[in-house]
Amino acid sequence: MAEALLKRLRPDLEMDSAGTQVEPKVSDEARTYSAKQNAEQYLKKTPESLDAKKLNDYDIIVAMEQRHMDAVLSKCPKCRSKIVVWNIEDLGNRPLRYLERINEQIKDKVKELARAG
Repeated sequence: MAEALLKRLRPDLEMDSAGTQVEPKVSDEARTYSAKQNAEQYLKKTPESLDAKKLNDYDIIVAMEQRHMDAVLSKCPKCRSKIVVWNIEDLGNRPLRYLERINEQIKDKVKELARAG
């Protein structure tokens, strides 16, 4: 979600996204929310795994939670100074009532990152 929102705000920046536990497809909820934000065209067709990324090549790595930072560090200990933790709950298997709140938190953080970039 964060990648799609940031691409909409800052198409001039190069970015990518990955997850620690990848679902086989992008959720219907993510598609619906991104459509409301005019960012659906930026959603990946298929989620990607953190394992497939060359983490050392990135300038900034955003982790939603501390456990995601830990996952990045287990794969790239030298990446510590590149990681920013947003402290936003992973959407995971949360009930639908949480999704809108969490997506709004992501959107707020993306706006901050877009201004800083």
